[in-house]
Order: sequence, then structure tokens, then C-alpha cells
Amino acid sequence: MSARILDGKFYASKIKEETKAAIANLQHNYGVTPGLTVVIVGEDPASQIYVANKHKTGLEMGIGSEVIRLPEAVGKEELLAVIARLNQDVNVHGILVQLPLPQHIKQYETEIVNSIDPLKDVDGFHPVNAGKLAIGEEGLVPCTPNGCIRLLELADIPVEGKRAVVIGRSNIVGKPMFHLLLARHATVTVCHSRTQNLAEVTREADILVAAIGKPKFVTPEMVKPGAVILDVGINRVGERKIVGDVDFEAVQDVAGAITPVPGGVGVLTIAMLMHNTVRAAQLQQKKMIY
Repeated sequence: MSARILDGKFYASKIKEETKAAIANLQHNYGVTPGLTVVIVGEDPASQIYVANKHKTGLEMGIGSEVIRLPEAVGKEELLAVIARLNQDVNVHGILVQLPLPQHIKQYETEIVNSIDPLKDVDGFHPVNAGKLAIGEEGLVPCTPNGCIRLLELADIPVEGKRAVVIGRSNIVGKPMFHLLLARHATVTVCHSRTQNLAEVTREADILVAAIGKPKFVTPEMVKPGAVILDVGINRVGERKIVGDVDFEAVQDVAGAITPVPGGVGVLTIAMLMHNTVRAAQLQQKKMIY
């Protein structure tokens, strides 16, 4: 029996509906329209597409969306000055620096991301937000893992008491995914390149999250029958084909539910970015009141 397909577009539409309602509430109660500014450096084609999609989605949802395009040769100090200005702009509630940065300033990525006001850090990458997530305080959460959690909630898939395994320990997905699942009372194991007997561990998972960037890495032998599979991977194979970290065609006959690639978790990420922009505006308004 084939697995239930968890359609990212369907759940993204639900998240967008919730976000639009929150925008209307902010406008009605406080006269505030959430504003998102994306800063992109250089002409990387993939980054250009991502930024265009973010900008378009923001405008469609009624968010004040702005893109600042900086030349490839921009220096670190100039980029930091742009961020400092945006930090002070009361009409900008969310700031996102599109990564990766060009090679000559790539070494400063951490410094640049950390210069964003934590209350405007809609990527959720700032150490302040990472720390708040770890200890269960209110903050901004990275979009992709938060999208995974919202998908589980909207799909009525229980997390409490379940065994969850996350393959990958990145700061962007793996580690925040661990904290989000743990906060919802799952028993969570994080696997990585040094994990021994990986398949034995993953076969224990009721919920398996694959986030390592290796095409079709997860095979049926690694999956517990009936498990929920969240495939975070986006891997280009050949010129046009996109596949996930899970061998979808093979695993869907074992799993109970599975996200496709494309059309799964990736679709949720931009929806959650809009959610985070509104959440940032709410937190900033709360700070002003109190």
C-alpha cells in the first residue's frame, strides 16, 4: 500500500491563510503592515530565483516586500552598514541576507548574519534565537524545520511520545528540528556522518527527517513500516531533475506518509518566511508596548 503523500502546496496554502489573518489583525489593531527586506549580493542564478519567489509571495500576501541588490564586489563593511540601517528602520520588521555570499566575503557570513537585530532575524539563524529555541523561549525559528512541524500539525500527525530521528545536524535544519520535536515531547535522536549502524537507528523512527543533501540516500531498508518521512533535501541530478534525500519511489511503498521532492517541504519554507515576518512584527510591537 502506497504512503499518504503530504502535499506541500496544500499545507503552504493553509499557513498563508493563517498569516494573512495575522496581517489583517496587525493592520487593524496597530496600523502596522509587516515589512520584509531581502539583501542579495551578486548575480548567483539560484539565489536570484529564490529572492524573486520570496518577493513575489510577500507582495501577494500584503507584506511590504523590498529587495536590496548589491554588486558582487561589495565589501563586508558596506554590507554591514546596509544591515545597520535596516535594523534602525521601524518599517522593516524582517531582514534576510540571501546566502551563500560571494567568495570574497563568504568567510564573514557568521558575522554578517549575527549583525541582524534578533527581533528582525526572520531566518532564525542568530545565536539569540538559536538559544531561545534551545531553552524553550519565544523567538524566531528557522523556516524549514518550523515548516516541518507545521506540516505535522496541519496533517494531524501526532508527535508526542513518538520516536523521531533526524539525519543531519546543521544549524539550519538538523539542530533546530531536534529542539522543535523535543519541545513537542518526541524522543529524538540526531544522526550524522559519524553515526554507526545508521539504518538500525533510522528503522526505529516513527518520524524520520532527512536533511543531509545526498540524493536518494534514504532507502527502504532504513525505514520502519508506516513511518512518517519528511524529506528536506533538494538535490539537482543532471540538468533538470530535482530529487530529495529519500528514494521516494522505493520508500513510498514502506512509509505511512511521505513528502515529495519537489512539492513538499521546500514549498513550506517560503510560507514560513512570511509567517516569521509577521511574527517578527508582532514581537516588535509587543516590545514597544511593554
